[in-house]
Amino acid sequence: MSKLLEIVYASGGDDVIIPTLEIKHSAFSPIRTCAGFEDQTVTLETGEAVTFNASGLDISLPARNASGQQDLSFAIENVTGIAQRAIDDALAQGGQVEVIYRTFLSSDLSTPAEPPLKMVLVAADFEGASVQVTASYQDLIGYAWPRDRYTVDFAPGLKYIG
Repeated sequence: MSKLLEIVYASGGDDVIIPTLEIKHSAFSPIRTCAGFEDQTVTLETGEAVTFNASGLDISLPARNASGQQDLSFAIENVTGIAQRAIDDALAQGGQVEVIYRTFLSSDLSTPAEPPLKMVLVAADFEGASVQVTASYQDLIGYAWPRDRYTVDFAPGLKYIG
């Protein structure tokens, strides 16, 4: 977390925290939205300048604890049919739909105020003009170690041992 963001959290001041969401998949161009009444043109951590469209955005951040499954839940109002079709098509095609949460400060739109949270979309529910989405980190506690399982399909020579 940046020093300026710590100050804003501690004392408020004139800065406004602008939460943003980016939804990405190879099937559609990125959907970018931010909370507020005005579109925001910001610079990403990659140096790319992009515009986030203003919307009614409600975000529930994951807990900062040691649990294995942590979810980011959010709702977006006034979602167009284009966004709904894009997310439906991406889920139908398979692969991962990436959700990136970034926080910017109104006084410094040249870089995110803290490192972005990158998650994978696990559920989407459309009702009218709003969407409720759940994204999650990968469940690290549930992963096997080593990740590659040495089975006969993976290593055919194993059938000759023992």
